[in-house]
Amino acid sequence: FENHCCRPLFSQTNHGNFKTLCISATYSPVSVKSGDRFIPTRAGSNWSINFHYANENCRSPSQNHKAKDTTSDSSKDAVTYAALLRNELLGSGIETVQDPHTDERRHAVPSQDSHSLFKYAVHTKRVPFHSDNEVSPYSLSPLSNKSHKLLRSPRKPARKISKIPFKVLDAPELQDDFYLNLVDWSAGNLLSVGLGACVYLWSACTSQVTRLCDLSVDGDSVTSVCWNERGSLVAVGTHKGYVQIWDASGGRKLTSLEGHSARVGALAWNGEQLSSGSRDRVILQRDVRTPPSAERRLQGHRQEVCGLKWSPDHQHLASGGNDNKLLVWNSSSLLPMQQYSDHLAAVKAIAWSPHQHGLLVSGGGTADRCLRFWNTLTGQALQSTDTGSQVCNLAWSKHANELVSTHGYSQNQILVWKYPSLTQVAKLTGHSYRVLYLAVSPDGEAIVTGAGDETLRFWNVFSKTRCTKESKSVLNLFTRIR
Repeated sequence: FENHCCRPLFSQTNHGNFKTLCISATYSPVSVKSGDRFIPTRAGSNWSINFHYANENCRSPSQNHKAKDTTSDSSKDAVTYAALLRNELLGSGIETVQDPHTDERRHAVPSQDSHSLFKYAVHTKRVPFHSDNEVSPYSLSPLSNKSHKLLRSPRKPARKISKIPFKVLDAPELQDDFYLNLVDWSAGNLLSVGLGACVYLWSACTSQVTRLCDLSVDGDSVTSVCWNERGSLVAVGTHKGYVQIWDASGGRKLTSLEGHSARVGALAWNGEQLSSGSRDRVILQRDVRTPPSAERRLQGHRQEVCGLKWSPDHQHLASGGNDNKLLVWNSSSLLPMQQYSDHLAAVKAIAWSPHQHGLLVSGGGTADRCLRFWNTLTGQALQSTDTGSQVCNLAWSKHANELVSTHGYSQNQILVWKYPSLTQVAKLTGHSYRVLYLAVSPDGEAIVTGAGDETLRFWNVFSKTRCTKESKSVLNLFTRIR
């Protein structure tokens, strides 16, 4: 935390494909008391729906995808304008507009009145001006009362996500290795970072830096770090295959676990149990309170294990490997209960949803670039999207149904997604190397990202407002994509 120039540790610095509008085959004069025009009957046509379909068919798939990614302000303006047109042309009587990002059925059309759309009649009795569909005779506005209410309805302010990090720290010797996990944020607001052969702790409250351990005396280096849920213990995986458990407050090593024959690149706590994944293709589960001999060996991957995450209910472990496989294990079997093979590259990025039970998302490497969502309760694939670049890490918001992904080749960007619409809420750039490391703050509002450019960048991306609708299961929300 000194001047940047001294290179210190952590210094702060179809037009042709319109859908034909259906018109009833019955052409009979409409019985009108005070008119003599001959009007065909169109009572069976839903003009607003046909109008919407025609607009959708005019767009190419790429245009539809781009329209999906527009900013929230322009989306709200477009929805408001469409509602205004429906009021004035179709008499829909819309008074409020919902946020297009919070309601996936935003294109649903209000129920139409049963009367004919083009019915002709001469009014002999004037409707009082206080009616919902009339305006004051003294008003200069051509809009109806409903439209006035629509324009006066309160609009939820759009959430602004700053595209500039609020803090930047230098992190010398932060490795540019896709298979490592060198950054984690504890419940006690301490950031642990593996730099070369050392692990450093940075306090987000006081900005103080403490060196926790130095493995250079043993000729070893740090390959992964992971805090336990209470934030009192930090596990450190090493290049030689050891897993060390350190007491952060006392700064002392409690134990060193053996068992792996190669580097340990992935760690995940589940209460007092610690899971470790290694280049030796084995996952070891051990209780840190028992002798090291009491361990479970999970063998299912054919190449290095680079991603490990326990589900929020502590019942299932998801593992990703360089063999392009995503496996799901339960707490009792030595064989995977589910195996997903849709990815075309290494699966390091894994995250369980804290909002929908059994919802798992994974991201693939450079040859895949996709986010894929899985219903682990049924073993079904839900949906996927091509992000355009290597997916390095994933994390869900604790308060809203959103997630953040960090990317490598070739754009090195950070993306915030709305789920399940998969609308991009924000795109953040700044790292000049692959954004390999990601951790979420204890309050769930900020994230920290690390890259091979040897910097740590802090971003405010999530709001603290809790989502009002939460489901206990994905079974009643999604169906399998065909």
